[in-house]
Amino acid sequence: MKLSQFNFPLTVEQIAKYPAKFRDESRLMVLHKGTGEIEHKQFKDIINYMSEGDTFVFNDTRVFKARLYGNKEKTGAEIEVFLLRELNREQRLWDVLVDPARKIRIGNKLYFGEDDSLVAEVIDNTTSRGRTLRFLYDGSYEEFRDALFAVGELPIPKWIRTKPEEIDNERFHTIYARNEGAVATPAAGLHFSRELFKRMEIRDVNTTFLTLHMGLGHFRKVDVEDLSKHKMDSEQMIITEETANLINATKAAGHKVFAVGITVNRALETPVTTKGEVKPYVGWTNKFIFPPYQFSVADALVTNFHMPLSTMLMSVAAFGGFEHVMNAYKVALEEGYQFGTYGDAMLII
Repeated sequence: MKLSQFNFPLTVEQIAKYPAKFRDESRLMVLHKGTGEIEHKQFKDIINYMSEGDTFVFNDTRVFKARLYGNKEKTGAEIEVFLLRELNREQRLWDVLVDPARKIRIGNKLYFGEDDSLVAEVIDNTTSRGRTLRFLYDGSYEEFRDALFAVGELPIPKWIRTKPEEIDNERFHTIYARNEGAVATPAAGLHFSRELFKRMEIRDVNTTFLTLHMGLGHFRKVDVEDLSKHKMDSEQMIITEETANLINATKAAGHKVFAVGITVNRALETPVTTKGEVKPYVGWTNKFIFPPYQFSVADALVTNFHMPLSTMLMSVAAFGGFEHVMNAYKVALEEGYQFGTYGDAMLII
């Protein structure tokens, strides 16, 4: 498929700036992938599409304070640093993006915090925008992490708001987030409340968790028209034996597996066998899913409404069918659904 096939007009007014007052009270569009039929619901109504013995798979990654603002030595020029991943714990090495990139050279020192308490040195230029920083810190690793995140802020996408606010400290995380390491939140999971989890438990619906630390690869601009030539960034993921066994048992018993978010779908499709069974896995994935694609694990997908030309939209279209999904997006625009991280949800079943 071609990149241009995933374009559609979206105004800033259609992108949610804030979450719904209650997590499970956003709107929910239900798309039946077999027929293209669309239903309009509230998210808490998702309980009506679950049956005893079904399994919901969630991504329990937690977003860390990845965006830092500092100053360059001598000139004092303001530099934005976006932490991508930790490269070496002992040496305090981090893979980062810097903006503006043209002002940063190997050997430059950057100062962070009101009293310049945290210092980093640029030791490598890896890409046109990417850099490797060595943070110069003499304390313990735990003290360093505290100091690093004390000067950082949550990486709210700038197409939502330019700065995070108090509400984001709670609502930019899922209620089950526990494994820190992502720079973007698994948005589909933001709709699940404690009350909804309790209702699922009463209905004997299983819940299980995997970890996939979302990087900026999900949001990186696709710059090739032929999607087969696009390369996804690698992201770290973990599927435990317990999770794999529950998913496989669910499918063997004829029940449904619900993937909550495209990150979960991507993770499940990475270590799957030719028999459609999920294997335990600790490693990395750079899997890029776009139509046409034959899924082996998930029977249903919970997702948000994504940006035009995004890899997230392509992954959703692969699951729900290109024509059905693009028509659903057309209906969503007409019906005033909110798009983006804090926007409304879609269930494809």
